[in-house]
Amino acid sequence: MEITRNDLLARDGKDIERKAGSDCVVMSMTLQDPYTGESIDWRKQQATEVQIDHVMPLSYNWQMGAARWNESKREQIANDPLNLIPVDGPANNAKRDSGPASWLPPYKPVRCSYAVRFAQVSLKYELPVTEADKKAMLTQCGG
Repeated sequence: MEITRNDLLARDGKDIERKAGSDCVVMSMTLQDPYTGESIDWRKQQATEVQIDHVMPLSYNWQMGAARWNESKREQIANDPLNLIPVDGPANNAKRDSGPASWLPPYKPVRCSYAVRFAQVSLKYELPVTEADKKAMLTQCGG
């Protein structure tokens, strides 16, 4: 099953309102943003206020070895719910394609869990991380 934006909004949002007659289309919800710690009252009319982030960015994956993968495996990591989370749009824009050594969530209490999730994606897909990113991840979790 392909994971969609609506699936992720419904998974992580609260007070979900769906389009009349639809089991899928999320029209509004409240998101406790993991990157900023703020609560976002989201409406479909302001779609970009909440973006879906690849925790381990696709360009990072590419540089770490996904360039040698077949299309099916690249699609798998791109659509893996482990690697996808709804987040504050401006925070996601600031992250761009950075690893943990270059960017961490502004909301400090989630930095360890963010680092752990980055590591989980790396391990699941057998992708290395840079030494700088490894050090940054360990630092976030007291290692």
